[in-house]
Amino acid sequence: MMSDGKKIATREAYGNALAEFGETQPRLVVLDADLAAATKTGVFQKKFPDRHIDCGIAEANMMGIAAGLSLTGMIPVASTFAMFAAGRAFEQVRNSIGYPHLNVKIGATHAGITVGEDGATHQCNEDIALMRTIPGMTILNPSDAVEARACVKAALEMTGPVYMRFGRAAVPVINDGPDYRFRIGKGQILKEGTDVTIVATGLLVSSALEAAQKLEAEGICAEVINICTIKPLDVDLIVQSARKTKRVVTAEEHSVIGGLGGAVCEALSENEPVPVYRIGIRDVFGESGSASALLKKYRLDADGVLEQVREFVK
Repeated sequence: MMSDGKKIATREAYGNALAEFGETQPRLVVLDADLAAATKTGVFQKKFPDRHIDCGIAEANMMGIAAGLSLTGMIPVASTFAMFAAGRAFEQVRNSIGYPHLNVKIGATHAGITVGEDGATHQCNEDIALMRTIPGMTILNPSDAVEARACVKAALEMTGPVYMRFGRAAVPVINDGPDYRFRIGKGQILKEGTDVTIVATGLLVSSALEAAQKLEAEGICAEVINICTIKPLDVDLIVQSARKTKRVVTAEEHSVIGGLGGAVCEALSENEPVPVYRIGIRDVFGESGSASALLKKYRLDADGVLEQVREFVK
């Protein structure tokens, strides 16, 4: 499934997608909080300057402006780092966008520990958990650039609030096959297996795939499921796989509390109780360092996933 050597950051694909769909979506307007270069919305700004609003370093106000624009019939995309979109502006997202169920899209870049050298204050490992608590919020966390573009397209075409999560680091392209199809609320089996199910999201999908290939050599046949839509979760697919393998591992660049791991545990406890092990940030803050060094330290790279799945199975 993986393309050899091809790596693109999902934030790059996000910025390019906004510029692309701006041509066919005349009501699309992009808001940013003084981070257009970093979030890559500058590509849209250059192409459609009249439909780009820099709100300055005032993220809460930006969410309020986005809410107002949606009420005029526009399709606003409010863009900033995940830490500011989900953290600093949580109240405005909840009360001004979620509560009235407005058609606002939130583009949250620089999520997770791969923000790297920006350190613990900017490494948002809590955003999925926060957004999951808002009724009616759709949450999309693409695994690569292909899926990131598909997420933006799907978000713009649906009505209602959407939280889209993108990363800073370049990640392998894994969804460039001719049979790739994206639908909100639907997961995808990337590799079939019988011994354990690995349910992964975001950049951990590529780690899970690589780990599964190495496990195969050890006689462990792992099923790998890509869950891009955290909410609404594809419960049927996960339950079906758990029923077959009897063991489930979740993998995410997010806290093990309240994110994909929490969502999967909730679904399985109600439908198909099986042992679950959650791979992610284990109730600690991150630290400053390169993305690759942090992924290795927190056991989120392919080798880290491999070790943890092996320990869980055996």
